[in-house]
Amino acid sequence: MTSSGFADLQLRPELLRALTDLGYEEPTPIQAEAIPPLLEGRDLLGQAATGTGKTAAFALPVLQRLAGERTDGRPAALVLVPTRELAMQVSQAFHRYARDLGARVVPIYGGQPIGRQLQALDRGVDVVVATPGRALDHISRGTLDLKAVQTVILDEADEMLDMGFAEDIEAILEETAEERQTVLFSATMPGRIDAIARRHLREPVRIQMGRAEPEPGAAPLVRQSAYVVARAHKPAALGRVLDVEAPTAAIVFCRTREEVDQLTETLNGRGQRAEALHGGMSQEQRDRVVNRLRDGRADLLVATDVAARGLDIDRLSHVVNYSLPAAPETYVHRIGRVGRAGREGTAITLAEPREHRMLKAVERTTGQRIGLQKVPTVADLRARRLELTRAALQESLLTDDLDRFRVVVETLTDEFDVMEVALAAVKLAHELNGGDLDDEQDIPESVLRPERERRDNTRPGGHGGRGGHTTRLFINSGRSNRIRPQDLVGAITGETRLSGRDIGAIEIADRFSLVEVPADAADEVITALRHASIRGRKVLARRDRDKDKENQNRRP
Repeated sequence: MTSSGFADLQLRPELLRALTDLGYEEPTPIQAEAIPPLLEGRDLLGQAATGTGKTAAFALPVLQRLAGERTDGRPAALVLVPTRELAMQVSQAFHRYARDLGARVVPIYGGQPIGRQLQALDRGVDVVVATPGRALDHISRGTLDLKAVQTVILDEADEMLDMGFAEDIEAILEETAEERQTVLFSATMPGRIDAIARRHLREPVRIQMGRAEPEPGAAPLVRQSAYVVARAHKPAALGRVLDVEAPTAAIVFCRTREEVDQLTETLNGRGQRAEALHGGMSQEQRDRVVNRLRDGRADLLVATDVAARGLDIDRLSHVVNYSLPAAPETYVHRIGRVGRAGREGTAITLAEPREHRMLKAVERTTGQRIGLQKVPTVADLRARRLELTRAALQESLLTDDLDRFRVVVETLTDEFDVMEVALAAVKLAHELNGGDLDDEQDIPESVLRPERERRDNTRPGGHGGRGGHTTRLFINSGRSNRIRPQDLVGAITGETRLSGRDIGAIEIADRFSLVEVPADAADEVITALRHASIRGRKVLARRDRDKDKENQNRRP
């Protein structure tokens, strides 16, 4: 169906007025597809990415179908969501759309005093927006009666299942009438979602929507890229990427609470304004942290997936996968937090060399290619900081009252050339803006190692890979000599008995390279490279001393 405006969807005048005042001119694709069948009372199964407008797609039909006078007090609609944050957002959306209808909408979730919820339910309610656990709590208390519910909506159903709410959802649905309308929205459609749909939806209308497509020739709303970085260098690489990207606000995703705490401390040590968010914090602490990001007192939120679920922050410009998630579907949820409502966003991934297969799985799931980028070098950072200094000076020249400093410049120009005075001023401004990077070193370059190659390297009797003993070699040639991974592989395989699959991880820094080879072939490689040249230059190879020390420390 196509529609030139919400009026074509036959919505009530009160809803149309609210939408006009909110600045909504025409429905999004999912709203145009979902609202007509929902108004007819049909069940619906919708696959929709975050940011496609699905809240209005189910909220408007619910409000349209509410009877004029409602004296029963029992809810006519129930919306189940995975997190308290999403419960608040959905509830606020209902209130905005229903401001001229007098509809009573109550969010119920954990972390809020239950007495307040009991009073609201006792006064009577039309729409309940709830997390599954708190909904079950009220059902068991006898304070939430779902027998009059006409519509049940499961929003972000895949996240609810991931959080372990499957049994709770089944128990809640048992408390509703069989003839209810059931609506299920999910960003992904794993088999478990399909099973729920078969059990609880009757001949549903099926809608599949990705993120809104950009206009032909336009850039996608979410720019996705990845940096291949060895684990030891990930904190430094993240700092470099953040320096160059300069996000307005970002969420950095980690796998564990410990990783969140360690990374937050590291980022703050680099001068970033970072806050930790994980399940080990109280709800009050988590709310304070999120509010600091919302109002600009913090720029980075370092979080686990569970703690960040349901967050919607307008000023968010970047999502960073410091650790790749275990499932591609989780990646979809992560990047769905940017590029919303027409805003552009950036998704960045720091992938370890062994994570080739996971990156490919993510590309298949999203249907988009993830571009591989090089970690910013020290030269890149210097250029970026100089650009920030130039921009700051330009803004000052355009907006500040500089007359009070004129006497200083005039006094100095009696003795120095005006250009020299300007250069000295720029130098001071640059130092205040982060200055030079004399202590920084380039991060070794890494490459993805395909899964097939790694399996071959761990075969019985094989040399390389994680299955056998390896030695890391230091080679005195790197990026400044235009050395590439394929150059190193070619030199080693051309001068020794090793094949490409015997060679392990390769890291390339500005002035040196590190290569993993089978331990029993290390001397052969070192000797062979003495007589070889790489890109026209003689090289020297030796065992990497840091790696040797590490191996000695591991010996019993």
